Amino acid sequence: MYNIVESRFLTTGDDILFGFFDINSFINDLFNTVMRVGFTDILDIAIVSYIIYKVYMFIKDTRAQQVFKGIIILIIVIQLSDVLNLHTFSWLLKNSIEFSIIAVIILQPEIRSALERIGRTRLSFFGKYLTSEEEESRKHMIEEIIESLYSLSRQKIGALIIMERETKLNEIVNTGTILDSEVSRQLLINIFIPNTPLHDGAVIVRDTKIKAAACFLPLTESKDLSKDLGTRHRAGIGVSEVSDCITLIVSEETGEVSIAKMGKLYRNISKERLTNILNSNMSLNSNGKSFIKGGLFK
Repeated sequence: MYNIVESRFLTTGDDILFGFFDINSFINDLFNTVMRVGFTDILDIAIVSYIIYKVYMFIKDTRAQQVFKGIIILIIVIQLSDVLNLHTFSWLLKNSIEFSIIAVIILQPEIRSALERIGRTRLSFFGKYLTSEEEESRKHMIEEIIESLYSLSRQKIGALIIMERETKLNEIVNTGTILDSEVSRQLLINIFIPNTPLHDGAVIVRDTKIKAAACFLPLTESKDLSKDLGTRHRAGIGVSEVSDCITLIVSEETGEVSIAKMGKLYRNISKERLTNILNSNMSLNSNGKSFIKGGLFK
């Protein structure tokens, strides 16, 4: 029995020692490679870096940015799995990429959505934390939006407000009129008054500002929606299907306030409930997360 235990201990010790020397060899190889870098290597790196930078600036603040981040994260994970000798995990990732062309043809929306979710992943030590002043500004913005919505609701004036979160919507912003204005109930009400230049379309709210108005949105392709829903509701649901935004809708026919998130529509929301929803979903908690997990709205 003693010999068996001793043998197992020595085997485990050899594995640990082998792993240590393997990592040490990797570091030495990396150092030697850096020392051999010449002018042409630096030029090569500079050109590739410039191309990546230009591509990133082109897709910045668009949905493609999250996809790009998702791809980068996958590449880093593959490299780490090789360094840490996670052979099965590395094999799975590499073989998945080999079949990606066929998968993109068949399941393009689903793959894009999955990459966007990976790209929106926020590690705790990279998390963004709001100062008390920023949090107060966020709460004031929410209050102004809610007051404008229910004022429009009482008058039965249609409205469509998109509140961005992690995924930026510059491709939609560019279809409208750029405002970059502070959020106020007076401005929002004036925007949606019928027969005014900006009333037809959606307002995009980014951080605590009205980024743009009169923006055009993609319509949902869902066939399961109620027949009494018009273009405004279908557009609000459509944009929530392709991003993590929160869509606020006022019906022109009934005056009811609805909210769309992740492709689902919740109708006739009370003022108190909407206040709780926006405070929970648009404010960052102590863990740096922008929404509550485990349920859609609390």
